[in-house]
Amino acid sequence: MMDDARLDLLRDKDSSDITVLVIAESQHQRLAFSETVRSCGFTLIDCVSRAQLRHYSQVDIWLVDSVYDDHVENAIAGSGSSAVLVGFSQAPYLNEAQHYAKWQRKLKRKLAQILAMPSLIESPVYNSSIKPWRYVVFLGASMGGPSAVKAFLDHLSPTLPICLLLAHHFNSNMMETLPRILTRHNDWQCQVISITQQLKSGYCLIAPIEQQIVCDSEGRVILSEQPWSGEYKPAIGQLLKNASDVYGSELVSIVFSGMGCDGSQYLDTIQDNDSQLWAQDPSLSTCSSQPQAIIDSGYCQFIGSPEALAQKLTDYVNGTTSVLSET
Repeated sequence: MMDDARLDLLRDKDSSDITVLVIAESQHQRLAFSETVRSCGFTLIDCVSRAQLRHYSQVDIWLVDSVYDDHVENAIAGSGSSAVLVGFSQAPYLNEAQHYAKWQRKLKRKLAQILAMPSLIESPVYNSSIKPWRYVVFLGASMGGPSAVKAFLDHLSPTLPICLLLAHHFNSNMMETLPRILTRHNDWQCQVISITQQLKSGYCLIAPIEQQIVCDSEGRVILSEQPWSGEYKPAIGQLLKNASDVYGSELVSIVFSGMGCDGSQYLDTIQDNDSQLWAQDPSLSTCSSQPQAIIDSGYCQFIGSPEALAQKLTDYVNGTTSVLSET
């Protein structure tokens, strides 16, 4: 669906001034649409499911992979949009590099046709070579965690040579909303792990609640068919130990707000791995017991607010990598 007069105005805009809103029911599809929109140089206004849809103004392009009903139509009608693309094939997973690049080229060709912007076809597609990373940053959180982790991400650049792995005790019915909560107003890419994946810089991979994951020395996060054992799901302590055993001095672990002591169970067994262990300041946590347990272990090397932790990590990575580059 197109408005020819509005499309003419749209073609005169710089790509960064073109605004796009995505509606998709699959979290994986939302991630793929979002990455493609950004690679075109457009500005992504929001990326939501139909149930999360609200009033928007001044949206140029709508990408809709959901039920197109009165609710959706009314939202689009009030936004002054120039073009609407309804329905598109399901994106392959990002670790299926060739298939994903083909899918992304197809979407770009469609947008180029609708907008009469042939330059979109020439814009880069998904790069199958994984961006190099220097550190794995493991994040553990529970009650009060979303706001703390989001503040941390808001103050952390996704261009740093790091990849993030988050284990968060969260309501299973709400788990799919967590990536959207964490990435609002920042440029991190977050997704719940639903298939074995490669750690990637600029990404925050979120441990699922129903199934165990295991990190390996090749930088893979392997999804198991086994459920988490024990009281905590996902098990922060179990994952922290696994990541420390595998990545050693290339690991930074940070425990944020939460109830209980998950994360502190195995700390006395990983001290020879030379990894970093930090915690959110309990006095600044919604729930202090989880970071306090890390501090009480005697192994915590830094304590601070989410913003201070982000700055500490930035300084640590830049300082260490600059020293390494000189050797």
